[in-house]
Amino acid sequence: MTNKYKINGISFVQDGEKILVEMNQGGVDVIYPIKPIKPQGPVKYVLMDLDGTSVKSEEFWIYLIECTTKEMLGDPNFKLSEEDAPYVSGFTTYDHLSYCKKKYGFKQSINEADKAYHRIARRELGEIMEGRGNVEAFKPRPGLKEFLLHLHQSGIKVGLATSGLDYKAIPEVVSTFKVIGLGDPLEYYDAIITGGRQKNKGEYGTIGELAVKPHPWIYRELALGLDIENLEEAVVLEDSSAGVLSGRLASMNVIGFKDGNLYQSGLDDQCIAMVDTFEEVEKIIGIL
Repeated sequence: MTNKYKINGISFVQDGEKILVEMNQGGVDVIYPIKPIKPQGPVKYVLMDLDGTSVKSEEFWIYLIECTTKEMLGDPNFKLSEEDAPYVSGFTTYDHLSYCKKKYGFKQSINEADKAYHRIARRELGEIMEGRGNVEAFKPRPGLKEFLLHLHQSGIKVGLATSGLDYKAIPEVVSTFKVIGLGDPLEYYDAIITGGRQKNKGEYGTIGELAVKPHPWIYRELALGLDIENLEEAVVLEDSSAGVLSGRLASMNVIGFKDGNLYQSGLDDQCIAMVDTFEEVEKIIGIL
């Protein structure tokens, strides 16, 4: 079973009856056991991903990686290829930039590229919040509003988990809630976990991008925020391979969306179901 997972240096390794997940993220080697999928119990908690699952925004974040690589190469005509997509979405900015450095060979360090990325991202997000630039960058997945309302009507607690840093994630969530007309997301979600803050001089940083998806910690933090005692009563909704792996390593079942990169990466078999719409999710968790 070694090397079933083919993206960003992650391998599944059989060790007797155990299955281990080996990964190298941010230059650190880690090994996690992954437990077999369990039958899904009655759902009392839904833990949702942001980018791709709740909001169709992956093209925008990939665009920022492309802009950064273009600047690093000094090539105004640079474009990422279609085959790059699984490697520049769903993981950390560090991983995305490391992939581009290795493939396209820019000379600057990853730290230099990372600083350029965040400068470009802040500029682009500022334009969006002012109603200029790529104002359609954040498109709610069809049916998001109705799905969230149905969850609340059914008494199911809802949590949101994103690997994005605060300065990226908060405008995205707020903008999305304005579009769907649900008011303040802090009053609506029962818990929200982001990738934290940048580590800039003169500011208080937090642990963040190197500890988020595909590591289990962001979903375990969200589970703590939701006061989940029995993880079999929770289900994670994801569209990315990193997110599915994060949910599974956090010992929760995952429902995957078909329009992500789960089939490409081979992580669809780690989901209890693959769906196209929120309506299908409602049927699976028994609220429709």
